[in-house]
Amino acid sequence: MHTVGDSRYNHWFDGLALLHSFTIRDGEVYYRSKYLKSDTYNANVEANRIVVSEFGTMAYPDPCKNIFSKAFSYLSHTIPDFTDNCLINIMRCGEDFYATTETNYMRRINPQTLETLEKVDYRKYVAINLATAHPHYDEAGNVLNMGTSIVDKGRTKYVIFKIPATVPEANRKGKSPLKHTEVFCSIPSRSLLSPSYYHSFGVTQNYVVFLEQPFRLDILKMATAYMRGVSWASCMAFHREDKTHIHIIDQRTRKPVPTRFYTDAMVVFHHVNAYEEGGCIVFDVITYKDSSLYDLFYLANLNQDFEENSRLTSVPTLRRFAVPLHVDGNAEVGTNLIKVASTTATALKERDDQVYCQPELLLEGLELPQINYTHNGKPYRYVFAAGVQWSPIPTQILKYDTLTKSSLRWGEESCWPAEPLFVPAPGAKDEDDGVILSAIVSTDPQKLPFLLILDAKSFTELARASLAVEMHLDLHGLFIPDADGAARNQATSETEQAPASGCQGPHRPDGAGGLGLP
Repeated sequence: MHTVGDSRYNHWFDGLALLHSFTIRDGEVYYRSKYLKSDTYNANVEANRIVVSEFGTMAYPDPCKNIFSKAFSYLSHTIPDFTDNCLINIMRCGEDFYATTETNYMRRINPQTLETLEKVDYRKYVAINLATAHPHYDEAGNVLNMGTSIVDKGRTKYVIFKIPATVPEANRKGKSPLKHTEVFCSIPSRSLLSPSYYHSFGVTQNYVVFLEQPFRLDILKMATAYMRGVSWASCMAFHREDKTHIHIIDQRTRKPVPTRFYTDAMVVFHHVNAYEEGGCIVFDVITYKDSSLYDLFYLANLNQDFEENSRLTSVPTLRRFAVPLHVDGNAEVGTNLIKVASTTATALKERDDQVYCQPELLLEGLELPQINYTHNGKPYRYVFAAGVQWSPIPTQILKYDTLTKSSLRWGEESCWPAEPLFVPAPGAKDEDDGVILSAIVSTDPQKLPFLLILDAKSFTELARASLAVEMHLDLHGLFIPDADGAARNQATSETEQAPASGCQGPHRPDGAGGLGLP
């Protein structure tokens, strides 16, 4: 929801979160959607205007407030209390599910009804101000995530923390696994007042991969943003003259590897996968040459000049990096330390115990990558992603084979696909034995949106369920297999131009309907 009363958000990623889900049971598909009833949502709806700031939109004091109230508002925003408008992803933690964003807040939800439950503040369990919405899960269901602790005890650091899947038997009654969150490792920021922005990170079986990129948040500017009447997003800047530092953390010792690895300046939102091979770590990421993608999604830029504006943005590119785990001290300066044959990526030894990493370019024009998650942190072959061409709006779904460097694609006229989710077949032996789920939005008013199901091997269509609703592009989602055999696919999304009372059009987003699957 981008409009509340007469007020409007500035950025597409600021809109009030809409949860939606598809339940597949006995050949039937059921669709349900509800706005996340966050404190932010409730405050905005009650005031009939935007009163809670988002990253690209600063909300201002009520003009009827007296000067003392306004002064207090300015002071309280010096250290901002961020929004709980959790619009990015769905996280599983033990038996609970949470809508998440990149602040210290998340909201527990009921995965069946999409009811919004309690607000959870990460700061009660670990000292962080920001957190990623892309955690990792091990085979036991334990959650590994990262957050930034801003000027805590005079230090700004990146904190890796772990949430157990279950509570110890002696403490189980009424306890959440969050109460047993532990700091796994912390990495000092290279700048006390300008920490790196990051959206995700990578893991292998023994290591964590974190990219400290030169897309940074200026804390001093952020502290005065409210007073100056500018958004927090304006306090972020890409420093193309700087390096991207590659941090490798050993999960066994919980300490960073001492060698200093770096590459050229770039912006990365999504890690694809990482694994260990031949004495090095191989990791794949979607890279941009700058931060122009974020700027493109200001609503002021989503106009008739959108096509031309899109051509000015950096193209998302899948790149493969390789980092040596052991550096030969006797190797000559300029030596390529990567010996594996599976990639042309290089790592060149430099003076002062530094290694410069140059990636292999695999494919251009893809985003929102997914894999068969049973291969997460392990050698893998296939990337499933949304295909983009001149525009960051996806127009295809693709399957990229990292071994043969070939791809398969699905696309249809006037269709915008959401992030493809891979669901393995029961008892699957092959990595691509399963199906792809994607929610498809149609730009043709005569064509209904639909849930698409593809065979993940051949990329041929198996089925689709058309929906007589107004559906919107979601960001990320989660597949939940039920114990009784039903399948549930949930996602967070944003609606564009909807009143506070609900979506415009034939669908009100607080109900459910059953739809036959052709």
